[in-house]
Amino acid sequence: MQPAPEQSPHHAYPDHWEADVVLRDGGTARIRPITTDDAERLVSFYEQVSDESKYYRFFAPYPRLSDRDVHRFTHHDYVDRVGLAVTTGGEFIGTVRYDRIDERGRPASAPADEAEVAFLVQDAHQGRGVASALLEHIAAVARERGIRRFAAEVLPANNKMIKVFRDAGYTQRRSFEDGSVHLTLDLEPTERSLAVQRGREQRAEARSVQRLLGPGSVAVIGTGRTPGGVGRTVLRNLLAAGFTGRTYAVNRAFDEGLATLDGVPAHRSLGEIGERIDLAVIAVPAHRVPEAVADCGEHGVRGLVVLSAGYAERGSEGRELQRELVRQARSYGMRIIGPNAFGVINTAETVRLNASLAPEPPARGRIGLFTQSGAIGIALLSGLHRRGAGLSSFISAGNRADVSGNDFLQFSFEDPDTDVALLYLESLGNPRKFTRLARRTAAVKPVVVVKGARHSGTNPPGHAVPVSRIPDATVSALMRQAGVIRVDTVTEMVDAGLLLAGQPLPDGPRVAILGNSESLGLLTYDACLAEGLRPRPPVDLTTAASPRDFQDALADALADSTCDAVIVTAIPWVGENGEAETGDGEVLAAALRGAAAGGPAKPVAVVHVEMGGLAEALAAATSTAAPRTRTGLARPPAAQAASAPVPEAGPGAATGPTTGAGADPGQPPRPARPGRIPAYPAAERAVRALAEAVRYAQWRRQAATPGKVPEFLDDTIDAPGAAALIEEQLATAPDPRGRPLTHVEARELLGRYGIPVRPTLPAPDPGAAVAAAGALGYPVALKTTAPHLRHRADLGGVRLDLADEEALRRAYGDLTELLGKPAELLPVVQSMAPRGVDTVVRASIDAAAGAVLSFGLAGAPSELLGDTAHRLVPATDRDAAELIRSIKAAPVLFGWRGSAPVDTAALEELLLRLSRLVDDHPEVVSVALEPVVVAPQGISVLGASVRLAPPPPRGDLGPRRLPNY
Repeated sequence: MQPAPEQSPHHAYPDHWEADVVLRDGGTARIRPITTDDAERLVSFYEQVSDESKYYRFFAPYPRLSDRDVHRFTHHDYVDRVGLAVTTGGEFIGTVRYDRIDERGRPASAPADEAEVAFLVQDAHQGRGVASALLEHIAAVARERGIRRFAAEVLPANNKMIKVFRDAGYTQRRSFEDGSVHLTLDLEPTERSLAVQRGREQRAEARSVQRLLGPGSVAVIGTGRTPGGVGRTVLRNLLAAGFTGRTYAVNRAFDEGLATLDGVPAHRSLGEIGERIDLAVIAVPAHRVPEAVADCGEHGVRGLVVLSAGYAERGSEGRELQRELVRQARSYGMRIIGPNAFGVINTAETVRLNASLAPEPPARGRIGLFTQSGAIGIALLSGLHRRGAGLSSFISAGNRADVSGNDFLQFSFEDPDTDVALLYLESLGNPRKFTRLARRTAAVKPVVVVKGARHSGTNPPGHAVPVSRIPDATVSALMRQAGVIRVDTVTEMVDAGLLLAGQPLPDGPRVAILGNSESLGLLTYDACLAEGLRPRPPVDLTTAASPRDFQDALADALADSTCDAVIVTAIPWVGENGEAETGDGEVLAAALRGAAAGGPAKPVAVVHVEMGGLAEALAAATSTAAPRTRTGLARPPAAQAASAPVPEAGPGAATGPTTGAGADPGQPPRPARPGRIPAYPAAERAVRALAEAVRYAQWRRQAATPGKVPEFLDDTIDAPGAAALIEEQLATAPDPRGRPLTHVEARELLGRYGIPVRPTLPAPDPGAAVAAAGALGYPVALKTTAPHLRHRADLGGVRLDLADEEALRRAYGDLTELLGKPAELLPVVQSMAPRGVDTVVRASIDAAAGAVLSFGLAGAPSELLGDTAHRLVPATDRDAAELIRSIKAAPVLFGWRGSAPVDTAALEELLLRLSRLVDDHPEVVSVALEPVVVAPQGISVLGASVRLAPPPPRGDLGPRRLPNY
């Protein structure tokens, strides 16, 4: 909304203050500045507020607003006087206002840094978190305008308002004066205020998804009058799944006399239904969607699933239609799944919702699935169903214009029916937030992600989100840091999900292998080594092994304290007539389940070759139906006992509170009995899934005692001095892209954080080179700094260990004769550093992902082979240690082939100091230290480049808001 013409021209309407937010009950609302056009809305809003609330606001009976009041409350300068409103359906449901005051409480202007603040919320909307959201946003506005404190007068009986201030997490002071409570809030964000804000965000966004997945009533808008079509298909699937709520078919083209369709009430509009609908599934052409959304909003629908296509996937015109769709839905307080969505599924017995195009709903299980692609969603549903895995919930978000993978993580974190979250993502709208949410969720349950569109450098059609410029390898490393299990294919995602949902987490990497094929056992052994596991020699049971032999061998392996997991391999065995038999898969499956149920809780996986019956029997392990028996085959008593249904149980399915926010991340929970044993048709697939579980379990154990960000309490860090240098340098660079620092400037800035860079002196001619060497002291190095030769010792641009003037002059002549004139080479002289391993340390800020710290060996390992490790800033002491050890060439640092180990402790300290620098000063958008020579004692930074620029906005630190794509 733009300001009216009479608004003060000196302070333009701050449209960046506008925001969509999710309230406590999961509905959405819009926060925006109040303008002079809002007079009628303000009067209408005030008329709907109770006398008691008015009394609490004005400390006296105040039945109506005078014209003077209306003028005062709608005319703001957006600096010293600011008013914000929360709206739904275009109408006010809450307001807040601040007025800047001086130390005596009188109206003031800057530099006064205190303001009086007051709230008013409609009684019908109290308890939805409206005032808390307003406080977050008005505090951010105040900080932007130089206000550091809020003062508020509250009547002692106004407990709700006192609680809003008390629970906000800001530093506050309270006193009782003249019959009212005087509160003063310091607006500088604190750890507690940020935690409160994120906690409210999590609960609200989780609730918004829960409302979409657990409706009490569903209306399918666009249900066809004849069989077929999208709407009719969804209606049929809702009925076939046995949805426990009320279902309605809606189509404005229905004949007036049509009362039912497929056994459910049929209506021409939502207004005819006579009750509030929780979820509307929209399946009409795109040009009719706005009319349907308006009908939903006017009749109080809580959420939408938009199956209609023709939006951002069609180009810029469709993208604008998509944005308008989101704006329209949010204006009514509704969230959207879609457009171009495949639908949603909730298998909970109390819901049984299949509002999707999936013809056969999945069985009930412990896996939550989110996908941004309908086609991939179909494939995943089919694959999971074929392998006997059940789902707790499923969302296919299509273009993901509103509800995203971040929302799904918020929901999965506290969903008691979900043990494992699987996500297929093609874009990350807010990578910083995704990483934060994934880390928190992964601390209590596994999160498995497949990232599509990894190498295109652009977003897929329909995904109007910011494009991150960091390489996919960096994204993968950051996901791993957050505990996310990143896999490359949807097949690998299903493989990992099956094991994680059905088996306990392993205590370590030690793997026992047993089976009736020596060759298949060896293939499994080799695959374990390739994945970094520690396999024991395979136990060959021979092809004559019976199901009982398998059961005994598995029981022995599980009881072995030197084993953390077991892989069982099985091939068809040779019968008495010498012909290969597939055997009774059900009997073997029952035997394996019996051994797993009776032994210690350790993960078990099965690799089978041409034994489809075994895979089917294992997939059906949780069926409540009696197991089938092949005619004429006797079942061993042990197998009969083991064939009883085993409840599906995953890493979080133990007795007591083991999932969600109450779980102990340090002790991965174990099921009382193992669940379904996953079966794989190839050894490599089983081993890869197990290896992911091993790495995830190790991350969980480490996450229980997180690393620390060192304070560096000594005098080697001068943050104020660095800030002054940065401010001075940016003041001389009006270009918003910033500027690179010179070598001298970079050395000075880095030195403020205890990062010494060896001095480098220019050598434009031989005499200058000799003078520089005299100043630095022999021996020296002579190097070119021309861009095409920088860090290219292999091209002859570096001469080392020049012990005297004669050697230096000779090297200078050789260099210029070989490579070109001094003006082209830009030679410099630098004192020699102790011998060691050349490494490269970098830090950069990506507008989407945030600050990233990187490390690798200098030269070919990092530049050619991509052997570089990454961590998010701020890095902890554990992050720094892992950063060094996670590159493939790490053995070079620790005494590879008899070489002397280098000073990795000094290297870790350098990483932490650089992390602290870019975290303290976001204006430092890029730093490259190359090379950093790590010697057996100490390190030497020989080259440094630093770039400064105005910092990119940090949306993750501001008040909570929904993204606008």
